[in-house]
Amino acid sequence: MAGPLEQLRGVGRVTAERARAFGLASVADLLLHLPARHEDFAEGARPIRDLAIGEDATVRVELDSISVRPTRRRRLRIVQARVHDETGLLVATWFNRDYLARVLSPGDVLLLRGKIRAGAPPEMNVQTQEVIGTGAEGGRASEGLHTTGLVPVYPATEALPSRRIRELVDAAIPLARGLRDPLPVWMRERLTLPSLGEAVHAVHFPRRRPEARLARRRLVVGELVVLQLGLLALMRREAADHVASALRGEGDLERQVRSALTFSLTPEQERALTQVKADIRRTRPMRRLLQGEVGSGKTLVAALAMCTAVEADAQAAILVPTETLAEQHLRSLDALLAPAGISPVLLTGRIQGAERERRLLAIKTGTAQVVVGTQALLSEGVEFANLALVVVDEQHRFGVEQRSALTSRADEGRAHVLYMTATPIPRTMALTAFGDLVVSVIRRRPPGRSPVATEWVREPDRDEAYARIREELRAGRQAYVICPRVEQDTDGRRSAVAEAERLAAGPFAGFSVGLAHGAQSSDDKRQAMLDFAEGRTDLLVATTVVEVGIDVAGATVIVVEDAERFGLAQLHQLRGRVGRGADPGTCMLFGEPANEEGARRLEAMTQVSDGFALAELDLEMRGEGTVLGARQSGATDLRFARLTRDRRELAQARHLARKALDRDPRLTADVHRPLREAVRERFPDIPRLLEA
Repeated sequence: MAGPLEQLRGVGRVTAERARAFGLASVADLLLHLPARHEDFAEGARPIRDLAIGEDATVRVELDSISVRPTRRRRLRIVQARVHDETGLLVATWFNRDYLARVLSPGDVLLLRGKIRAGAPPEMNVQTQEVIGTGAEGGRASEGLHTTGLVPVYPATEALPSRRIRELVDAAIPLARGLRDPLPVWMRERLTLPSLGEAVHAVHFPRRRPEARLARRRLVVGELVVLQLGLLALMRREAADHVASALRGEGDLERQVRSALTFSLTPEQERALTQVKADIRRTRPMRRLLQGEVGSGKTLVAALAMCTAVEADAQAAILVPTETLAEQHLRSLDALLAPAGISPVLLTGRIQGAERERRLLAIKTGTAQVVVGTQALLSEGVEFANLALVVVDEQHRFGVEQRSALTSRADEGRAHVLYMTATPIPRTMALTAFGDLVVSVIRRRPPGRSPVATEWVREPDRDEAYARIREELRAGRQAYVICPRVEQDTDGRRSAVAEAERLAAGPFAGFSVGLAHGAQSSDDKRQAMLDFAEGRTDLLVATTVVEVGIDVAGATVIVVEDAERFGLAQLHQLRGRVGRGADPGTCMLFGEPANEEGARRLEAMTQVSDGFALAELDLEMRGEGTVLGARQSGATDLRFARLTRDRRELAQARHLARKALDRDPRLTADVHRPLREAVRERFPDIPRLLEA
């Protein structure tokens, strides 16, 4: 079924090239290109004498004559044809379709679909037509393809319109029975689903709408079963292939850290810590995702788990995406772990020469019990004495294959790995993008955290907002201004560079204004953030480089320019930059949305403070492809399923995948071999997956 489109009747080189440019390179691609909707022409062809003025109808007629009639408007030409059936006459009218006068001939049998207008004889403004024969001929197998029944409407291009795709699918549909069906019969019977071939036929050309819905459900379940099997197989393979150190201790170091805290852990923090400690006490490597909003205490949970690792004479490391975040974690862990006598060591690309060699030696000999670093931790030349626990912070954009590669570098996969993210993830997203991980959630921020008020500020209120920000700065507090781009462009978005110059020379001339963006050198960016963190800068103008990795207790206001251009998840992350100290925070969203969706996002931000509720709303509004800020790679791309719609199917797929692996862990039984091949195709970058 991977055969080229040229094997279909009527498909030449030009059509095949246009289809390939649209991503339809094979017959299978074409058959799995689903309609966006179906237009309901279910009443079929009607006699001319029964037509009513103003209605849309389909008629089966014979062409008597056809001509092109020019009009006074230079760009408008009318094609008119006189047609008849056994019950009467009709005038068919097209606009700017001159070619029809060349391809249609008297005696052709046509199916016409359009709106009926008054006249003698009555007139039809034709929406679509098809030739079904000449003279008394007609009645081909696909008669009514464009004009009767439930007519599929496809995502299309100007070069390859929906009508042409419909014709190609019609030519290919007899080959649908040759599609390899990965779902075994027992799965289909359990959910009363059709075979893949039956589903493909019905999803394109259903007799009734329920038939199309069932067919689409079959495709969704099939896709999700393959995905869930791959994720579960990866988890089980990790457990079978690798043996980690069982990290146990008396808990003395943890008690010393707890005794120095000025607060008690929340019940959610305690539950997450209990789950992590239970994992690391086993010899099966932990693969857990800890998600919680900014300020929810994830780092504290990780630090207490590190105490257990150190007490078991092992090393722990925390891996972060940026040097700024690494330095922030070093400060936090230094303060948290000091009562237990643990001094973290920092390793980043900036540390060079003799100092780097000294730290590498400490890591190699085990003197460095806790290491904080960037990807430099995984580079050649970095050797651990006994790395047993790896914490990966803010790596929520890693796909399944990248996580597999990462864990394989961590002491040959024997380390326990705890992933942390401050981006709230909907449950359906967690089961797909992170389905190879066990998930812990900290939903609430610890008591005592200052609230953050969110306002949508329109342009006429800008000066008043600036006045309020100046009051905060005069009181010794600080503020961020976030812009969507670095340099000015023609799209009208505010840029960080231009905005920093404007604010420093105008509304905030009496204050120190800093600038941080991704195009700066790492030293300049680091210095700008350090100046802000240490209070030498009053106002920091930046791009989203401050989304993670900067923690300034004195910052009480964040302004987001062109806020309608950001997703809810990212706006919520930015909002979390303020209100981190004793003073309450304010998030000002400046924006003039050009559409309803942008307005909905800004309105939602002012009304909803729960990041998990916002994440669900973001998934609904923006789709799973963009909710995390970047499309997940590889296996997490979904072709048929939609997470906002197919929650039930996802749960069913997870259950079926578990059942299949319980019965046949490597899917080597004859009934499961097509499923096995589908999983391996879906996870090509994990070559040993399901290997016997």
